[in-house]
Amino acid sequence: MSFVDRLNLRLPLIQAPMAGVSTPALAASVSEAGGLGSIGVGAGDSAAARAMIAEVRERTGRAFNVNLFVHRPATPDPVREAAWLAWLAPVFAAYDAVPPQRLREIYTSFADDPDMLAMLLEVAPPVVSFHFGLPDAEVIGALRARGIVTMATATSLDEARLIAAAGVDAVVAQGIEAGGHRGVFDPAAPDDALGTIALTRLLVRATSLPVVAAGGIMDGAGIAAALDLGAVAAQLGTAFIACPESAASDEYRAALAGEGGYHTVLTSLISGRPARALANRFTALGEQVAGWRPPDYPIAYDAGKALHAAAVAKGEHGYGAHWAGQGAPLARVLPAIELVRLLSEELAACRR
Repeated sequence: MSFVDRLNLRLPLIQAPMAGVSTPALAASVSEAGGLGSIGVGAGDSAAARAMIAEVRERTGRAFNVNLFVHRPATPDPVREAAWLAWLAPVFAAYDAVPPQRLREIYTSFADDPDMLAMLLEVAPPVVSFHFGLPDAEVIGALRARGIVTMATATSLDEARLIAAAGVDAVVAQGIEAGGHRGVFDPAAPDDALGTIALTRLLVRATSLPVVAAGGIMDGAGIAAALDLGAVAAQLGTAFIACPESAASDEYRAALAGEGGYHTVLTSLISGRPARALANRFTALGEQVAGWRPPDYPIAYDAGKALHAAAVAKGEHGYGAHWAGQGAPLARVLPAIELVRLLSEELAACRR
């Protein structure tokens, strides 16, 4: 049975679980329309994740995906963190604010969260996906033993081979065009920055896993292209930001439709890990950073969120984590169900 048939998808489409955007309502709408909706739970604890899963199930009886962060725990470095806060201090001062006195590791990696694992094994969502790395093989085996389909993000062939060796069911080939955080296992290692086309084709030819293409895909023509490369499905994230069911703020939506959408930037300044965002005041700080290195993810994110809050208090929204891929100018403002239907029609037209 194929990957798409196993999940009973009517359309080979997965909605990416972009942090700060995905909601149970969005995920359920995509699933109801025939794709695979997704929620991201890496920024919360097991109780919050349980509530989100329950809400999706209240809204749809179809398959959906639960995405987890599996990053290496941050290495605290008080000297580096103090230096980073000192470097940001003038930016805070411009909004009559001061940086926090200390930074915290605000997100727990799934690799260190037994409560999250226990909850997932109890409620057994149809699909679980991993970003930033992989949990132990025993964890993957336990999830699969509960009948859960597993996926993991790869940005390179080496990462895809690790995913295959771990027994994961499918690999998401995340090209450099993709919005949000790069799924690199080691952010300190060199990044070949492969595009979606090259990476997808490479993984299709060099691994036996079903490949899901991700990055820069915004319409039915993009989905068709991914399938022609040998992918079993396409994952779209930026395409769903403008949907009313997403959690994007009004300012985020306006930025997506503005000039910044044509100039997305890959930056580590906001969170401590490379992520693609709409060009804004935060990404512009990269021109001044001159050798400064932010603390490890997610410690740096604590500072980024504090700066955003200070600026918003003064009416400035240009320091938000406005994640978006290079296809941002192609976004359509439609309810999720209508967008999925349109994508299906566009794909069918390409196939004709």
